[in-house]
Amino acid sequence: MLNRLQVKNFILIDSLEIDFPEGLIIITGQTGAGKSILLGALSLIMGSKADASMISGDAENCIVEAEFDVDPSDTQMMDELDESGVEWDGGHLIIRRVVNRSGRSRAFVNDSPVSVQVLQSLASRLIDVHSQHQTLLLSDKNFQLGILDHYAGNAQLRSDCAELWREMSSVKAEITQLDAKIARMASERDYNEAQYRQLEAASLSEGELEELEEEQKQLANAEEIKNCLGNAEELFTASTSVDSLSVDSSLKEVSKLLTKAGRYVSSLSELSDRVDSCRRELDDILSEISTINSRVDLSQERLDEVESRMSLLYGLMQKHSCKDVAELIQVRDNYSDMLFDSTQMEEKKAELEARLSKVSTQLEKVAQQLHQSREKAATSFASDIQASIRGMELSYAVFEVALTETPLCATGCDAVVFRFSASGKNPVDVAKCASGGEMSRIMLALKAMMARYTNMPTMIFDEIDTGVSGSVADKMGSVICAMGADMQVFAITHLPQVAAKGSAHYLVSKEIDPASGEAISKIERLSDEQRVLELARMLSGSVLTDEAIANAKSLLNI
Repeated sequence: MLNRLQVKNFILIDSLEIDFPEGLIIITGQTGAGKSILLGALSLIMGSKADASMISGDAENCIVEAEFDVDPSDTQMMDELDESGVEWDGGHLIIRRVVNRSGRSRAFVNDSPVSVQVLQSLASRLIDVHSQHQTLLLSDKNFQLGILDHYAGNAQLRSDCAELWREMSSVKAEITQLDAKIARMASERDYNEAQYRQLEAASLSEGELEELEEEQKQLANAEEIKNCLGNAEELFTASTSVDSLSVDSSLKEVSKLLTKAGRYVSSLSELSDRVDSCRRELDDILSEISTINSRVDLSQERLDEVESRMSLLYGLMQKHSCKDVAELIQVRDNYSDMLFDSTQMEEKKAELEARLSKVSTQLEKVAQQLHQSREKAATSFASDIQASIRGMELSYAVFEVALTETPLCATGCDAVVFRFSASGKNPVDVAKCASGGEMSRIMLALKAMMARYTNMPTMIFDEIDTGVSGSVADKMGSVICAMGADMQVFAITHLPQVAAKGSAHYLVSKEIDPASGEAISKIERLSDEQRVLELARMLSGSVLTDEAIANAKSLLNI
């Protein structure tokens, strides 16, 4: 229930803090006094849109704060608060909304910042506001179906049905997207396969091109290479005259001479060793030159093969915009993946279709359970509403609930129509036949029924009695009063017959602030004496008569 409301700098409300009791709470006031402003402040707490026009005067911001007591056993709300990072204070909630001059707002629950979406979700479990225009909902088939489901206790079935519908729609969307992708890939398959086969046939190997380029240089210059290496070998082995020695023989002779002289000059022995080392190194060099020379291929056929292979690789690289063979290999693998993906997609589609069949079967089952539950509840629901309406001076009224089959959707396979007749004959769609007063009574009967089945802790009626008066208003007031026995009910009304039923009475008034000269709204709880005068005003207008006062006392059983 709503324990306390605090408002600062909100439109015509400068500063307001007020406590509310349990039971039926009456709020009255002249037209334009600010009752709608009070509801506007509450709507901020409930997550409605905020803007800078709500801030009064020159204030920097406006603040609305409400304190609620909630059933500690409400595990669903507890879970929601935990998900939002809000501490659960044993069912005690303080919700605050701050709107600044930029139009932006901040929201807090128990001093923890939350999103507006969290406020809206919490509000749906804390408070229900019925405005004077909400009778238009009677023409809304979704509202009618929701009311019947509340009565039938179909909350879990409705939730299951909606979840299965969302899952089925999601799977259908996946299949549609997959079909489009498969079709696109099928149209490109021949091209992709041709590209893959060409690259696969090329037997690509990373680093191959560099090796081919090196080999091509050797093959293209093989004759010059062999000439150079052959001359080098000759220089190592040949002598310039009959009496001269080869390089190797000359070094051997030098080594012997140094060794012989080294018997007398020790340092020459070291030089002899160095000459031997040089001779062995030159032998190795000569051996490698000879080996390389023997390997140099003068084959024109091999040169043609290498250049043909290089041409193929360069052509493929240019075709696929690759800078090396490694990138070409990646392109080949990508084509392979695309061809393989097509097979995988077909397999995934088969899995999705199997899942769709399963979910569709489950949805149809839940929809059938909903239909059976609604069909079972429709008669007693109509009977209860009819009895309630007849108790508000529509003695011959008939109220019926008609179910018709519709295509499967998130709410099942049913559409509902509320049929009504004030005379008891030929009931038709309530949206097409009921007058304003009749609509008010039907809506009150529905709200009273919802209060029993939804466990809503607080309900606000904003002039639900529009279009009625006299004894009808008295009986509507009795219905609202009966609701107040089990929950907190606020009734904003202009009818004294309804106002007299409340256990607490608040008056909204407007006055001129002497300091600023601006109009401000305020709300105060009336004492018993003040309440008599307010009811008398509602009965007779601005001039209070003795008869009006006596009538007011009579309504209050004083």
